[in-house]
Amino acid sequence: MNIAVFGGSAPKPDSPAYEEALRLGRLLAERGHTVLTGGYIGTMEAVSRGAAEAGGHVIGVTCAEIERWRPVSANAWVKEEWRKETLLERLQAIIYGCDAALALPGGPGTLTEIALTWNLMIIGVLPPRPLILIGDGWRAVFDQAFTSLSDYFPAAQRDYLAFAPDVRSAVKMLE
Repeated sequence: MNIAVFGGSAPKPDSPAYEEALRLGRLLAERGHTVLTGGYIGTMEAVSRGAAEAGGHVIGVTCAEIERWRPVSANAWVKEEWRKETLLERLQAIIYGCDAALALPGGPGTLTEIALTWNLMIIGVLPPRPLILIGDGWRAVFDQAFTSLSDYFPAAQRDYLAFAPDVRSAVKMLE
């Protein structure tokens, strides 16, 4: 399967978040999956590196708008680059190009990827697929939303999200 991995650009090599993303990439590649990321730094780099070092295929979806905002290019472990002009085209390529999506900790970009994937499944544009949010942070964010805004989050819509405490659990959920 093509597994999209969402996550923040902040993690640096040797940090716990980077190591966890590296482990995720390795676990996915060892099971024969292709990883599909935003292609740049932080979580995207770590997942790409872990998958590539385990012999997996790595697709990085990059775009000109991000590169005009921040001078960065595809990370060294991307084996196949899908180049897009806009951030919206990039998001669409990642989301439509995956068979499942996993979300590591991240900020507004990661939250956008989660919300867009989720909403596209809710309205039936995308067929249901695993959307697994990893770590206590996402669980807390969504539990707060479900509690504070319960009328806006019907149970049937919540069922599109799954939560895993760590990367090993998330990979097991895919199986």
